[in-house]
Formats: sequence, C-alpha cells, structure tokens
Amino acid sequence: MLPIRTTRLSLDVLQRSAKRRSNASNIVSIHGSCYYSFHHDSCSSTTSRHQKNNSSSFRPYSLSRSIVEGGSSSLTQDPRKLIALQKLSFSSAGQEGAMEDDATTQNSIGVTRQIPHIRNVAIVAHVDHGKTTIVDQLLRCASESIRNMGADGSTTSSSAKDKENTELVMDCGDLERERGITITSKVTRLDYRQQGSSDDFKIINVVDTPGHADFAGEVDRILTMIDGVCLVVDAAEGAMAQTKYVLSRALKMGLKPVVVLNKCDKEDAWSRIEDGEVEVELLETFDSLGANEEQMEYVTVYASGKAGWATRDMEVARQFATGEKKGPGSDNDNETSMRVLLDTILECIPPPVVSSRKGIVNLNDEPFAMAATTVGRDNFLGRLCTGRIYSGTISKNDEVALIPRDFSKEDIQNSSLYTSCITGMFVNRGVSRTELESAVASAGDIVTLAGVPDSIAVGDTLTLKSNPINQALATPPINPPTLSMEIGANTSPLAGKEGAIVASSRVRDRLFSETDNNVTLSVTKSETDAERSVVHARGELQLGILIEEMRREGFELTVSPPKIITKKCESSGEELEPFEEVTVDVDSEHSGTVIDSLTGARKGVLLQMSDSADGKTRLIFEIPSRGLLGFQSEIATATRGTAVVNHLFLDNRSYAGHIGGVEKGKLVSNDTGKANLYALANLAKRGTLFIEPGEVVYSGMVIGENSRPGDLEVNPVRSKEASNVRTVNKDEKLYVPPPKRYSIEELIGYMNEDEVLEVTPKSIRLRKAELDPGVRERLARSRKKQMMAGQKSK
Repeated sequence: MLPIRTTRLSLDVLQRSAKRRSNASNIVSIHGSCYYSFHHDSCSSTTSRHQKNNSSSFRPYSLSRSIVEGGSSSLTQDPRKLIALQKLSFSSAGQEGAMEDDATTQNSIGVTRQIPHIRNVAIVAHVDHGKTTIVDQLLRCASESIRNMGADGSTTSSSAKDKENTELVMDCGDLERERGITITSKVTRLDYRQQGSSDDFKIINVVDTPGHADFAGEVDRILTMIDGVCLVVDAAEGAMAQTKYVLSRALKMGLKPVVVLNKCDKEDAWSRIEDGEVEVELLETFDSLGANEEQMEYVTVYASGKAGWATRDMEVARQFATGEKKGPGSDNDNETSMRVLLDTILECIPPPVVSSRKGIVNLNDEPFAMAATTVGRDNFLGRLCTGRIYSGTISKNDEVALIPRDFSKEDIQNSSLYTSCITGMFVNRGVSRTELESAVASAGDIVTLAGVPDSIAVGDTLTLKSNPINQALATPPINPPTLSMEIGANTSPLAGKEGAIVASSRVRDRLFSETDNNVTLSVTKSETDAERSVVHARGELQLGILIEEMRREGFELTVSPPKIITKKCESSGEELEPFEEVTVDVDSEHSGTVIDSLTGARKGVLLQMSDSADGKTRLIFEIPSRGLLGFQSEIATATRGTAVVNHLFLDNRSYAGHIGGVEKGKLVSNDTGKANLYALANLAKRGTLFIEPGEVVYSGMVIGENSRPGDLEVNPVRSKEASNVRTVNKDEKLYVPPPKRYSIEELIGYMNEDEVLEVTPKSIRLRKAELDPGVRERLARSRKKQMMAGQKSK
C-alpha cells in the first residue's frame, strides 16, 4: 500500500473549484486551515518537485479546519480527484521567470504592438469529439453576422435558402469524410461583426488541427501561427489521451486556452458535469501538462455542435441538456447561438503581438517576414505557401526572397537567395480559397501567397528582396519518426491488371512529393532493393493513410512489414527504442483481456486502472512501440469492438528484448486460379478465410489464418471430382462463412516478417515475400537456427 501524505490546499483553489461546479453546496465550507489526505508515492519525481517549490511559491492563506470525513461530495471522497486540486496550490515559479526573460528579450528587439482586429486560434480536440462540427457552426454563424447586419447595426433574419448556402464543411477529401477524423490541418478565415457593434468586422483565423498522435507534425508547425487554443472536450468522455500532445505543446508556448464542453446533451454527459467529474479531469490534465496559474483560469463554454447552441451559463446549459429548452430558434437568439463562442474567443484569446526591429521608428520601414507553414502547388497559380506574417507588409507583385530554415547569418550574406514575384494573395473561407479583398496583407494575419519560389519548403522564411531580414525565423523542431517501411511497385503475378501506375520510378516520385508538405515523413532509397523506397513515419495510421491515398490514385504497391526505428545512446552505446503511453477505455468485463494482452508478450506495464459509473474501465500502460503492432485488430476482436485505444509517444528507452509469442499461422495457396466453393468449404474448417468464392488467387498468396501455429499449404482452386460412380448419399449443401476483411492499417500490424502487402485500386492482398514454397521452407529453417543460436549465446 502506498504511504499516505498530508497535502495542504490553498483556499483560492477550493473556491475556484466550487465556483465551477454546479453542486457547489456539496463542497465543504472551509475557514482557516485545510488538509486533505490521499495515497501518493513518496518516491515520485513530481512530489519532490512540488516540495521544492512549496516554500517559495505557496500562496499565503491562513486556514484552520480539516475536511469533514464522510462528506457527500464525490470530490472529497475520491483521493484521485484531489491530485489535480492540491497541485494547483503550487505556482510555476520557473515558468514565470521564463516569461520575464522572454519579455526582456522582446524589449531588446524593439517596440511591441498588438493587432486588435485579428485573432488566431487553434481548435484542439480528441478524435470524434465534435471539433469539425463546431468549426462548421462557427463558419455559418460568422457569415450570417456579416450578411444579415443592416446599415443601422440591426440584425435581419436569413432565409432557409441562405442557411443552405452557408453549409460549409471543413472535412475535405474522401478519407476525412469516411473516417470522420481530421488528417490535414486547415486554416479558415471568419469575418465576424459582434452584435450591436458599430466597429468594422473582426478577423478570426481558425485552425482545424488533427487529433491523432500520428499527425503530430501537423500540429507542431500550426501552433507557431496562433495565439490561443480552443480545447473541445466531449462532456460524456472527458479529456482523452489524444489531446495531451497538442495541449502540452500549446501550454508550453504560453498560449491561453478556452474550454468547450461539447455534446452536453449526450446521454450521461450532464450527470458527469454536475458531479464535477469532467472539471476534475480537466484540472488534472492541465496540471499534469504544466499549465501555469493564468492558464488554469480558463473560461468554460457549454455547447452542442450538432444542435447549434452554446452558452457560458450553466443553468441555461442544463435546460438544453435535459430537454427543457430547445436549440436556438432564430438568428436573433444570440445568447445561446454559436455567437457566444465567437464572442468568447474575441474576449479571452489575445490579439497577435508584433515586435518591430530595434531602431525602426516608422512601421512602414519594417522588413517583411513570413514563415512557411504549409506549401503546395496549383495548376494555374503555381507554387503556393501559407503562413503567418510576423512583421512588415506584403502586396501583390512584390519581389520576395527565400531564406532556408537551416541558413545562418553568414550563409545569407554569402549566398544568392532564390527570388520570385508574388502573383496573388488568398485566404481560405471554409474549404474554398478566395482572393484577399485588400491590396496589402500585414503582420499578424495568416494568408496564402502564390508565385513563391519553387524550392520553398515547410519552415523556410520569406522576406522582401528590397528590405530583407538578416536571419531565418525560428521554427519548431520535428519529432523523430518511430516506424519505417519499404514501399515499391507491385511485383505479384497479378501486377498491372487492376491499377494504372505500376512503374517503380512513379511510386518513388509520389513518395518524395508527399514529403514536400508532410514534414513528419522522410523517404530514402532502400539498401537491399533498388526498386523500393524506405518511408519513415510516426505510426501505423499515418502510413495507412498514405498507402490508401496512393491506392485511390491508381498506384499498385508492394508494402513490407513495419520496423521500429532504434537509436544508440551516445554515452553508453546502449540500444534505445521508442516507448508510448497507451490509454484503453473498455467495458469492465473485458478489462482483464486487455491487461493480459498488453502486459504479457507485448512487455507493457499497467500504470493506472479506474472504473466509471457507466460500466467502463480506463487502463493506462507504458509499452514499447513494437508491442502495439497488430494490437488494434486483435483487441477489437477480443473485446467485441468495445475497446477504444489511444497512444502517445513518451521517449526512447532501453531495448525491451524480444516481443511477441508464437506467430499466427497462415493458410497459403499453392495453386493459381479462381477459388471455388467446394475447396473453400473444406478449408473453412482449418481456420478463418480472407477470401470468398470466385476471387483470383496465386501460389504464395495468404488466403486465411490457420487455427494452429505454423503455415499450412492449401489448394483453394481444387474442384470436386466428376465421375460416373453413383452414390445413394445426396450431396451436402456447401457453406462458406463470410471472409474476414482487414483494412490497410490492420494488415500493417498483422503481417509477419516473411510477408508483404499487395495494394491495388481494387484489392488488398496479403502474400508471402517469397512465392516459391521450397525457398520459403529453406528460409524458415535458417531463421529457426539463428534464433536457437541467439538463445544459446544468451
């Protein structure tokens, strides 16, 4: 049992928590001194850090009373819920000092000024927490605020046809719509006029960021453009793992958050809000990610993106959630429409701050500087670049110079920079690119420039040729990849029959073009096969998305099994591999299955286990990245699809050794032709089939999973013998169960080391890398001898 530590809580934290909770009467009234007792690991590094900062930064409040035992508040009864609150009493002295240093640096640069009419904000959320739906509602509401505003500042109603025309969707591309997730980050511009305001409209640049950890590279570069974050949380599920990385980066940069509790009208959502569970989870998440005191004082907006209402009043939100009140009935109902969230962004998110160069008095003399966040190409406009302008102004037909991100001051002085003429300036509204109305784009805004140099890459700096800056803008480093995979042209016997692009050179060109904007991907030539390329990525999902996109473009591919990228420790020479934090939400009856699967052969360690009132269990593990290969499909079958798995990269640690038990055996075809019903009916008794009658197979193709360890050579094209021998027995009715179909991501983690994936626009097949059965047998004996020799040497 862990030792009990008595921790002191400051009065302001308790009052703040009480104010946020609807059942504030359940919180014990405290006057004087208060001590909470809870289980805590005395050896924790977090505890020592808090003890060290206790004397210098503890708020001087005098308290005198202990908590009443047996109170009715769930907050006081559950020790885990006290962790976040007790940590809040310690302010971040180190972070405050860092902020002061930053302020000193800015003053040394020159005068700083704010751009009051612009807000740059990112929408951060877990997968499927309603982020894109809320952005669509904001687009619609902002467009109505401009279109319906009369000359006298009054609001006119819009027709049903107008509402239909404002149906804007942020999800672009078939994959995003099919999967319901954000894959590529997108910037959209909202021109919004506040109700009753006679001022010109405000500009709100909203960035829709991916929620999955595999696309973290998109998030890293997007956060450099914004000044605040809007955290969208599903009220029924609470703060989830996929928000941690994005939120931690944003908090580390000092960005101020606004929290939106979405889907408040969802079943069991409001009971969690009233009980304070959602608030405590948010406090714990913010504190564990190092949020400072100012960031903790976030504003909460209760909303339902699907229903189209939002409010900061908890009582009004309760009426919506319980059905006592319906959604906004008219455009004039601004107190409960998405205007509330837009007004909150204008109020709580700070405007962009621009620092002029030291010695510059006239703002018109500031040199233009812009960092390339997203690059692309248009068939009519040429090379495109999207990014935030950090200083100066840019106009159409201005001549710009390109400074690569790795150039030093000496390189800039001694090199001739690439130059070009700006042919157009654009902004995005929804998924449409429109030309900028004004002739000049100024500092603080996010725009797209056409006509930039062809050699521009993500992270490079654009500046005016006539008035350049003397160094490249600093851009965030890119996290290293964790997986590698070889991709080449299709080499199976069915190559060229289903796709239009089969040349290996075309495949390599397509892979290299993907790295142009997808900075977390890197491509190199294979050392073992000149026809293949090695792709380094962050995870299975990112690789699966890339392969699926190429498949839909008409490519035929051969994909090798993924390999974890290891490193050597510079000091000790020890081999290191990536470790990840895995969070699994599953029905309580299947929690044991999940624990056995991750803590067994996969070398995972269970860190935390918590049960909820709705029969769910949340499990948190630390596990090598290798241990997650193939886990998604395996656990989905074992838990009947109830498990929700999320993972987050931690760091590189010592190599964990061999992972995995006995490999699953496969049913491998030893003949070529069309599979028939007679043969498959007999083979269905041997295992699980991946094909159905009528599909074309070839020798070496995997047609199913063997029920026993080891591969089994079978003949799926063998037909029933036709003879003139009569029998009194009637032919039995043949039955073949439906085949089991895998997605590309599932097959990436499912295939063995001696197998490859054949991907065409019409089919996804699993086959052996070596089609000749005799060669496969000799290679298998050789691998077995090597494994036995390695075990003896240990």
